Amino acid sequence: MSWFVLGISGVLESVWATALGRSEGFSRLVPSLVFAVALAGSMGGLAYATRDLPIGTSYAVWVGVGAVLTVLYAALTGGEPLSALKVVFLALIVGSVIGLKAVG
Repeated sequence: MSWFVLGISGVLESVWATALGRSEGFSRLVPSLVFAVALAGSMGGLAYATRDLPIGTSYAVWVGVGAVLTVLYAALTGGEPLSALKVVFLALIVGSVIGLKAVG
């Protein structure tokens, strides 16, 4: 269950990171509210997961999932170019997250 919650928390990290960018320095209400709710959920899930999982592994997985999804969302919505090298490095992050789960 902790791994599942950690994965959802990583997704929420991507949501809050994207909302933060769209909030324009917290000057737009809806993205600012999405940021706050997603941040609370993401941190709460990370805290829950660390009851059973090591903090280092949990944090690395949380950041990895959030980073990959944030970059992919930005690329798919036209906010950021996606190059072959970016895809390679994102795949390395995904592979590292899988590796951390496998050895955990």
